[in-house]
Amino acid sequence: MPEVWPRLWRYGLTLTRDRAEAEDLAQEAVLQGLSKAAQFAPGTRVDRWLMRILHNLWLNRLRAAKVRCGAGVVDADEAGLISLDNPEQTFFSSEVLSEVMALSDAQRGAVLLVYVEGYAYAEAAEILDVPIGTVMSRLAAAREKLKERLGDRE
Repeated sequence: MPEVWPRLWRYGLTLTRDRAEAEDLAQEAVLQGLSKAAQFAPGTRVDRWLMRILHNLWLNRLRAAKVRCGAGVVDADEAGLISLDNPEQTFFSSEVLSEVMALSDAQRGAVLLVYVEGYAYAEAAEILDVPIGTVMSRLAAAREKLKERLGDRE
C-alpha cells in the first residue's frame, strides 16, 4: 500500500485549495484516526478509513463555517503533481489540473479519488459517503466539462 500521508495531503489540498489548511486537515484526520483506533475494523484498508475521516472533517468544517470553498486555483507546480521533463506535457498537465480545480467540490473530489488516487468507484463512494451511482454521475459530468473546456486533445 502506498504511503498514506501524501494521499491524505493531496486529497486535503484538493478540498481546501490551500497547502497549510490541507496539512492541518490531514493531521487532524490522522489524530482523529489514532484517537478512534478502537473503531477501526480489522481487514479494512487504513488509507480508505483515514480518507473517510478526512472527508467528514472537511464537511464538518464547511457546515460549521457555512461557506463553500470555490475561489482560486492551486498552481500545478505548487501541488507537486507535474513533472518538468517534457515542457509540452507540463503545459497541458497544468491546463488540465487548472480545469480540474475549477470543477465543483463534489466533482473535483470524485475525480481526485478515482483518477488520481486510483480508488475504485465503490471505494470512492464509501469515502464520500454517497451511492456509487452518484460517484459515476459526478465523474461523467466532470469528464463532460473537461472535454468541453479542453476540447479533444491527445
